[in-house]
Amino acid sequence: MSTNGAGAPVRWLAADEEHAWRAYLRMVTAVRTRTAQDLAGHGLSEPDYDVLSTLSERAGGTSTLHEQAGKMGWSRSRLSRHATRMEARGLIRRAPDPADGRGCLLVLTDAGLDTLREAAPAHVASVRRHLVDRLDPSELAALGRIAEKLADGP
Repeated sequence: MSTNGAGAPVRWLAADEEHAWRAYLRMVTAVRTRTAQDLAGHGLSEPDYDVLSTLSERAGGTSTLHEQAGKMGWSRSRLSRHATRMEARGLIRRAPDPADGRGCLLVLTDAGLDTLREAAPAHVASVRRHLVDRLDPSELAALGRIAEKLADGP
C-alpha cells in the first residue's frame, strides 16, 4: 500500500471518480478557453474582464487592490503587475488608499467602462453559447449547487 507525504494511506480514485475528475477538468478548460478566445476579440483577457466588471459594480467604480486580489484568488503582487498593464491601456487608474497607507485603490476609468460596455454583450453571448444554453434548467441548477459547494471549501 502506498502512502501520501504525511504517511497516511492513499485513497486512489475509483474508475468512476477518475472519470468525473477528468471530465470536470476538460469542461473547465474547454469553457474557459472558448470564452477567453471570444473576449480576446475585444482586446480583453479574462482577468481584465473580471477587474472591469467588479469595478463597474462597486460604488465609484473603486475597489482596493487587496479586495480584488482576494476575489480573483491572486496574490497582491500578481494583481499589481496586471493592474500596471491595464493602467497603461487606460482601462483603470490607481489612487492612494486612505484607509491603508501601503495599499492602493483600483479605479475604473471612462475608457475602461466603455470597453466593458462594448465587450459585455458579446461575453454574455459567449457564456450562453459555451455553457448556459447547452444545459437544461435542472442541469444548470445542479451545476450551480455543485459549484457553490466546492467553492465554499472543505
